[in-house]
Amino acid sequence: MSLLTTLGPPVTAVAVRALGATLRLRSEGLEPLEPLWAARRPLIYAVWHARILMVPWLNARLVRGHAARPARVLASHSRDGELVARWVTRFGLRVVRGSSSRGGAEALRELTAALRAGEDVAVVPDGPRGPREALQPGVVVLAALTGAPVVPVGFAARPARRLASWDHFMVPLPFARAAAVFGKPFAVAREADRETARADLERALREVTESADRLVGA
Repeated sequence: MSLLTTLGPPVTAVAVRALGATLRLRSEGLEPLEPLWAARRPLIYAVWHARILMVPWLNARLVRGHAARPARVLASHSRDGELVARWVTRFGLRVVRGSSSRGGAEALRELTAALRAGEDVAVVPDGPRGPREALQPGVVVLAALTGAPVVPVGFAARPARRLASWDHFMVPLPFARAAAVFGKPFAVAREADRETARADLERALREVTESADRLVGA
């Protein structure tokens, strides 16, 4: 096991908490979710890969205050996935391993079981390798199988650094303006045309991300 795998996740978790404490956060779209939280309706949260750094912190600050229940995060079997898995567990989140290229069917079964047991699920539908902001069909299949609505989540910060990675990964700078926008819950009927649903959900996720960008003036 490498030093990065051992030390990276705990150091990153501490840094994210410290960074989050400095952000001037604005949130929108929580009100329509409150009846679902009150009814303990399991939800699927979807966010683009480039915007995931602060998501565990957002979950602890915004979501858990309304709905104190377990949540699962999908992480790939890659080295980066291992880092993500070790990092999110520092925020009390559970992990399911798998991706479209490796372990996808088993991961889908685990996520389906988690939702049917009343747990929330968080997915990164353009990860782990992209293309950037192109929604892969797994989240649509999961929603159709379980009846759990998908909540598109957009996050933005300004000023922020964008890394030279395939997704232009966003790292907020301390004391930045930040915004988290939660879209309208998106239901996928079991008999729905899945390509149409995929395109509609991709559009919704892009829209909430653009809304978050506008809120911070990006």
